[in-house]
Amino acid sequence: MARMHARKRGRSGSTKPLVEGTPEWVDTDEEKITDIIGSLAKDGKTSSEIGIILRDQYGIPDAKQITGKKISDIMKELDMYPEMPEDILKLMAKAVNLRDHMEQNRKDLSNKRGLHLVEAKIRRLAKYYKKQGVISEDWKYSMDKAEMLVK
Repeated sequence: MARMHARKRGRSGSTKPLVEGTPEWVDTDEEKITDIIGSLAKDGKTSSEIGIILRDQYGIPDAKQITGKKISDIMKELDMYPEMPEDILKLMAKAVNLRDHMEQNRKDLSNKRGLHLVEAKIRRLAKYYKKQGVISEDWKYSMDKAEMLVK
């Protein structure tokens, strides 16, 4: 399948190995992982940051293998999941950075195109999240909203 904004074909990605259940070398249980996720979420970490911390500091390769739930699902159960999804917030931060760059470098046309592509991706994600009921139906993307959410 081809990429959306490039004229090239995509590269195949890696897949996780099919491992059932908890690996033998992991000695943490489900309750401890849930507590760790809760404490990291209180500190303001996103679900992807929590996954990296669990992997690097606690030696937990995949929280879903042990708990049976995704990190974001555990955060939702603990009422610590943000109202805006993480991926759309990261794209908004990227758009704000590109807009700041464009104010200083008006003739940078490649970054202008990059800004248009990022904003199109934000709108597509917003359309998807509206259909799924994650964000409200009247939510609309604007650069002012993005700056307020990011900063």
